[in-house]
Amino acid sequence: MQNLSGVLIFLFATLTPVLCCDWLGNYGHRSNKSMILLSLMVDSQLVFIRDSLELIEGLYLHNDHSSVAWDTNRTASFLSTLKSQRKGISRCLSTKRRADSRLRKYYRRLETLLHTGGSSASWEMIRVVTYGHLHQLDLLVNFMVKQQKH
Repeated sequence: MQNLSGVLIFLFATLTPVLCCDWLGNYGHRSNKSMILLSLMVDSQLVFIRDSLELIEGLYLHNDHSSVAWDTNRTASFLSTLKSQRKGISRCLSTKRRADSRLRKYYRRLETLLHTGGSSASWEMIRVVTYGHLHQLDLLVNFMVKQQKH
């Protein structure tokens, strides 16, 4: 009997603060808000990826390729792949917002290299920079996928 009364006292002492806690009443609201904020954090990364792909695509679409050293048929295939990736990511977004204007300014500076001369050396530099950016985007996507699994 003494053990039973001890258990009851322990349960009463443990449950009383829990039942009287106002925080629990607000938990659902706060949890929902946290989930929304986490979703928006992922959205901002997806917006960055989508806009990066779009801006890379723009570098290759709106410029003269006559001085490039590579096969222009491969350029068309490359652009098709970028467009497909961009459209796929766009379907995952819950917002239509645009990325930071600093990203756009960066790609505009790259584009000025092509407008000022468009030499084969300029195109090769753009190709190398593009490769680096696509590799970084790939790392970001792989990290996001890994985080979702945990």
